[in-house]
Amino acid sequence: MKIGTVREIKTHEYRVGLTPAAAHEAIAHGHDVLVEAGAGTGAGFPDSDYTDIGAEIIASAAEVFEAADMIVKVKEPQASERAMLREGQILFTYLHLAADEAQARELMESGATCIAYETVTARDGSLPLLAPMSEVAGRLAPQMGAWTLQKANGGRGVLLGGVPGVTPARVVVIGGGVVGTHAARVAAGMGADVTVLDRSLPRLRYLDDMFAGTFRTAYSSKAETAALVAQADLVIGAVLIPGAAAPKLVTRDMLKTMKPGAAIVDVAIDQGGCVETSHPTTHDDPIYEVDGVMHYCVANMPGAVARTATLALSNATQPFMLALADKGWEKACAEDPHLANGLNVHAGQITYPAVAEALGLPLHPTEAVLHAAE
Repeated sequence: MKIGTVREIKTHEYRVGLTPAAAHEAIAHGHDVLVEAGAGTGAGFPDSDYTDIGAEIIASAAEVFEAADMIVKVKEPQASERAMLREGQILFTYLHLAADEAQARELMESGATCIAYETVTARDGSLPLLAPMSEVAGRLAPQMGAWTLQKANGGRGVLLGGVPGVTPARVVVIGGGVVGTHAARVAAGMGADVTVLDRSLPRLRYLDDMFAGTFRTAYSSKAETAALVAQADLVIGAVLIPGAAAPKLVTRDMLKTMKPGAAIVDVAIDQGGCVETSHPTTHDDPIYEVDGVMHYCVANMPGAVARTATLALSNATQPFMLALADKGWEKACAEDPHLANGLNVHAGQITYPAVAEALGLPLHPTEAVLHAAE
């Protein structure tokens, strides 16, 4: 199979879909690897790293899309990239379609087979291809929140950890999953007063057992959320429903109760955000103000630490990428139901239930697609 990767074109996105190590593995499996010139530079991988292991450097993204049987990316394809996809081609990347109807419809029109990192599952029900970026984004969130709280950025001028004689910032993390756990751990490590909200009592018990004394936990009722948000200097939105749009857990009315200059970092923005007033921003212009509250809603946060994020992502995606290349998507998905859960679009049809429901589009279940491919 010809496997291609291209330079990411989303604003300040420096990650790359294939590291030289992953490309080397694919070549060792008998596949050809096509890399757009400069694709890995932002993550610290010059073209020579790819040619040294036998990959071919291609001058343009258009040529890669034209020649490759499978495109491996990081971020969702932008409009110009979607126009280059073709029927029968495999796209393996993050998609986040539930909050992006335009992308979903154009992927359907392309006829491509689109497998989303964020809905591939593991045996324990976890999301192994989302987890590494959730870890990165979770650890970045307090750092970005601390920056947003600086007075020069419109924030309250509060130091997360305080100093002797001055109380630390109050941080509320909404969601106790991978993002929330890493965010709480780092915020507490910076000296902040941290509370994690979640609706799963088993998860709250786990967090208490693992991090007792490091941060507090609370059940995420509407009343408790409203009370804690009103007291917070920083709110970190870390909610995820796999493949679906994020629920709006912080309302516009709650913002009016927050302290002037308080900050929100909505890590759930890829899925539409869990704050009613959130909308995607970029690393060029990351923050904006609503009702005196500063919002940081960058949709590709891990792109800020491109090398770490690329290596972490590649470690997770490589086995699935090789399975798709070695067996073809039909056999690979038929043999691995967890990989099959990643199938979101095929031959003009939405195949993932949460995406179809969120966008109000017809569902053509993965099982039916795989049965038809037999």
